[in-house]
Amino acid sequence: MVTTNVNEKKAQLKSPLEWAKSACNSLMNTYEPSELPPDGRWHYHQGVFLVSMLQLREKIGGGHYFDYIKAYVDHNIDENGNFLWNRKELDAIQAGLLLFQLDKETGDSRYQTAAGKLKNMFPTLNRTSDGGFWHKDHYPYQMWLDGLYMGGVFAMNYDKEYNEPALLDMVLEQERLMREHTKDDVTGLYHHAWDESRKQPWADSETGKSPEFWGRAIGWYGITFNEILDFLPDSHENRPEIEKALKDLVHSLIKYQDPQTGMWYQVVDRMDDEDNWLETSCSALFVYTIARAVKGGFVDPELKEYAVKGYRGLLKQMKFDSEGLFVMPEICIGTGVGDYKHYVERPRTDNDLHGVGSFVLASIEMQDLLPEL
Repeated sequence: MVTTNVNEKKAQLKSPLEWAKSACNSLMNTYEPSELPPDGRWHYHQGVFLVSMLQLREKIGGGHYFDYIKAYVDHNIDENGNFLWNRKELDAIQAGLLLFQLDKETGDSRYQTAAGKLKNMFPTLNRTSDGGFWHKDHYPYQMWLDGLYMGGVFAMNYDKEYNEPALLDMVLEQERLMREHTKDDVTGLYHHAWDESRKQPWADSETGKSPEFWGRAIGWYGITFNEILDFLPDSHENRPEIEKALKDLVHSLIKYQDPQTGMWYQVVDRMDDEDNWLETSCSALFVYTIARAVKGGFVDPELKEYAVKGYRGLLKQMKFDSEGLFVMPEICIGTGVGDYKHYVERPRTDNDLHGVGSFVLASIEMQDLLPEL
């Protein structure tokens, strides 16, 4: 049930950071840390949301945020740093981003032990013939766009905290391969996946690329471009190439922004198809990508207007339940690779952790560009 005073509730939130707080508090009021859906396990669903909460805490403080994050991690990791995760997929690594701050602030060695277990997973992953990580063991010879975010950002943070520079080189090579195999030179967008074997029903028989440009996967890639640039020294030989790739992606995204709402579609380039729909999680990730690129000086400052329009469009979509708690609607659930029909028929849900985490991240980035709403 949605309250009748939604506009009044929205008017009380005066800044992007207040919106981020409202989103985090809604899920904290709804779930115990160990119960975060889909089932409280160690996985990127929880990791995406809790990483956004951790970044919000860096901006505004809040011991309750730290306690909530720690409770989730401690539910999964025992006193010896042992824990259960799927050792055959990149998705399982992303939640490891929570471990570095816990290690710093508590001095409890089990967090570094757990992080080491995740780091040691990289050499065991199956690879394509040119060295690209399979997304999961049961998706043989396939590289999925979102895999770079799921494993790569953790790897770069591990290098920063524990001095393993080979990990940064690994991420740069994986990004290069992903871009080579999934970028579309006509639209400037990225296909969701690539199948080296060309055996999947969705794979193009010549290129191996999947047929569509799925929003959220491209959103994870945009986040990763910005993250890589945070870790690369100014003098690094790869920096100009990554800066150009980010700039090109931003310019491609703004071409496909819906002019009425400021949002983006589930299948990004098929704006005129009646069954396509405006999806909130990818819209949040694209706002984040553009805003952070503007703030980093990687694109022209006037492109700020596209981030602002997208963020305002997102805020118009947000709701509040009968208890006044934040509700983010129109979030696509977790999604594999497929054809156009596959994507547009995926179920939509409220307050899925993919979406709320993406919205919080976008809100944090928008605070500097739009401090008052």
